[in-house]
Amino acid sequence: MEARAEGRRGASRGRKRPRVGKGPLAGGGERGGHMAAAAEEICRAQHLALVADKPAAERGLEELLFGDVQEEDDDPQRLQGPLAKVGDVLSGNLLEGESDDSEVENETEDNFLPSEKPAWVDEDDEAEEKIDMAHRYRKNMMKSDAEKKLTKEKLQRRLQEQFQSAMGATPSWAQRDRKKKVRKASDEDDSEDEGDELMHKTGNFVTVSDSLPRGFLQMKNCKFANSERLSDAKLTTVQFHPSAQVIMTAGLDRSVSLFQVDGIANPKIQSIHLESFPVYKARFSADGEQVIATSIHNKRFYIYDMMAGKIIPITHIRGLEEKFIKNFEVSPDGRFLLLNGTSGYLHLLTMKTKELIGSMKINGKSLESSFSPDSSKIYTHSVQGEVFVWDVKSRRCLNRFSDEGCMCGTSIAVSKNNQYVACGSSSGVVNVYAQDDCLRETSPKPLKAIMNLVTPATSLSFSPTTEILAIASNKVDEAVKLVHIPSFTVFPNFPVFKRKLIYLANSMDFSPRSGYFSIANNKGKALLYRLKHYSDF
Repeated sequence: MEARAEGRRGASRGRKRPRVGKGPLAGGGERGGHMAAAAEEICRAQHLALVADKPAAERGLEELLFGDVQEEDDDPQRLQGPLAKVGDVLSGNLLEGESDDSEVENETEDNFLPSEKPAWVDEDDEAEEKIDMAHRYRKNMMKSDAEKKLTKEKLQRRLQEQFQSAMGATPSWAQRDRKKKVRKASDEDDSEDEGDELMHKTGNFVTVSDSLPRGFLQMKNCKFANSERLSDAKLTTVQFHPSAQVIMTAGLDRSVSLFQVDGIANPKIQSIHLESFPVYKARFSADGEQVIATSIHNKRFYIYDMMAGKIIPITHIRGLEEKFIKNFEVSPDGRFLLLNGTSGYLHLLTMKTKELIGSMKINGKSLESSFSPDSSKIYTHSVQGEVFVWDVKSRRCLNRFSDEGCMCGTSIAVSKNNQYVACGSSSGVVNVYAQDDCLRETSPKPLKAIMNLVTPATSLSFSPTTEILAIASNKVDEAVKLVHIPSFTVFPNFPVFKRKLIYLANSMDFSPRSGYFSIANNKGKALLYRLKHYSDF
């Protein structure tokens, strides 16, 4: 065994190992390098071919993870033939002559993965979640009883509308395109001082906007103004006292009543009864010391002196030849009393002695008249749809214009700031004009044609602040709308949807500082509403 092992060792020692570079492969070093490069080229070509066969989604994912497949060698002859075309497809260079913008767009599109359809659709995801609006925190945002449940999007819009109605508009800090003002060092010092002052005070620093915002009108339904003496016949008149917190009602029950307005109990002050005299219209004098009342078919009218407690009948006026005296107006300065007669006559009386000053005549029949706030002019709406403007001192017609689209005039009102003139028609359309246009033009264009009524607009009333125009018709129930000025948009939350409370509106009026609004209906009730935007009566 040992002799065999030694024989093997001697045989292995007798063999000669070839030296590197000196054997038969010594001259093949260069060829080995070329073969390795060829193998690497083949692997790269196979990889490009595999990449070309892959779908676009997989290729895009690989590019996001490992980067774009690029050639390390800059030799242009490397990518010839079909492999070069594959590289061109991947790099997007097949379309020659494209602009740089198109190349950028192609690169951007390649970066985004194509959208694929989902494997399944869950019905619960598509179902919109309903929010319970009957909750006590969201109950005030309901416009009607039908909105007991709202979607999240509608609730978000409702919250935005409520915020904008409270703020008046989008605040400056919420506007994205608002430019930042450069503050100087002195302004910064002033702001720091103001901040120090705020830190030393307590109280409410947030104030309500002075102007009434459009959108929703914040109001409260109060107890009936005449709750202590409801009428058994329809009310024809409701009016607030010009200076005291008192309201007057009158109607076909032949009575005139006065109530104190507090929004809670509204206690009765006084009530007078006029025998066989159903009241057609009643008005306070400008100083609030007298009440003038006319009847339906009567030449006589009454003056109630509240200071003396006397009822004075006016049976005859010298020079006045009228069978009935129904409609009239009291001038804001308290000097004149205007009677609308028959056959287009207007009679001007002195308020002090009730004597006739003079008469004016229009073509056709006069339906409604209104004084300007300074009592210098009279606006009269006729049956033919024409409006006459009179000068009180000279009793001369200053202008005559046609109410656009009006076939028959039914009502007219002038705003307290002498800026607007509203004309109602038998079709229900209420045209609002600029007062200056009414004095100059014969066919003025209205600032706004309000078409929210479909029956004759029988009552018009501007608020003392000229921010609300109330329009109504006594032909159908709930035909009352409140219009925001100057946007001329209707407040959508009045009257309340699907709640029959107003019925036929015969008369409307605002309190001296727009804090309250009242409507006299055919059920003998004077509805009373508190407008929360205004703090005073």
